[in-house]
Amino acid sequence: MRFLVVFLIGALFGTGIVLSGMANPAKVLNFFDLAGSFDPSLAFVMAGALSVAAPGYALLFRMRQKPVFDQSFRLPKASAIDTKLIGGSAVFGIGWGIAGFCPGASIPALGLGHASAAIFVGALLVGILIARRLARVDVFADPTRSM
Repeated sequence: MRFLVVFLIGALFGTGIVLSGMANPAKVLNFFDLAGSFDPSLAFVMAGALSVAAPGYALLFRMRQKPVFDQSFRLPKASAIDTKLIGGSAVFGIGWGIAGFCPGASIPALGLGHASAAIFVGALLVGILIARRLARVDVFADPTRSM
């Protein structure tokens, strides 16, 4: 049952990404082209998503003590703005601006047959593997943190 629910949620997300045009890298790149063919529709998609997600999360946490398929909600515990967060955000933003894909939109774009999505997903997977390897050797450790 759990996998069916996960599949349906993923299918709903992917459908929303495709219908909103966010699986089209040209549409996303036009959002970043302020001096040229600027297309503000990405801002409307984000605002629409936030207007549903924020009240949805508030309602969910008020109504439920735990998720349906797990023992507890798994919320991020870290709140510090550190080099890891800033670096990851920068890499995400640069990759999004260059390729026109974010990780979430690249998967539905694969289904649409975008060859550039396949290249992006391949690079994404290689990047994840490299980041995991670097994390194991503690490259991302905060040098100011006392031991």
